[in-house]
Amino acid sequence: MLRITTRSGFWCECRTERVGGLLPPALFGSYDAYSEREADSWVSTILRTISPALDTDASQEAWTRLYDHRIDTRRALLRREPWAVSVTHVNTRITWTVRPALFLPMAHRQGTELPSCAYGFKPHRPRAIGWRKEL
Repeated sequence: MLRITTRSGFWCECRTERVGGLLPPALFGSYDAYSEREADSWVSTILRTISPALDTDASQEAWTRLYDHRIDTRRALLRREPWAVSVTHVNTRITWTVRPALFLPMAHRQGTELPSCAYGFKPHRPRAIGWRKEL
């Protein structure tokens, strides 16, 4: 009998969007964290890394989030609640989200014959997405 075990963790994403909403948010990066501490550290490390390059208000917002709200962040993650933080720099909003997730193990392919349908898959080129012009 096949037994599938899941592993709990957090799905972390970083998205950027232009203030004004003319373009959809773009996924900048993602990370799978396996503990509350790891998820919190992922966001904190990035905020500390980019804060010197942010304008004064955004940098202050980032440092406030890092130090004044750290306990609230950790408590939310311990309760397995989704959490997000955003900073705005000039005309770009950067948002980090952390959501509880269950991770499935990946299939091991060595020594295993793939099903015949796997060979019929033909990757295709992504289509260009038309963007609205700014007014």
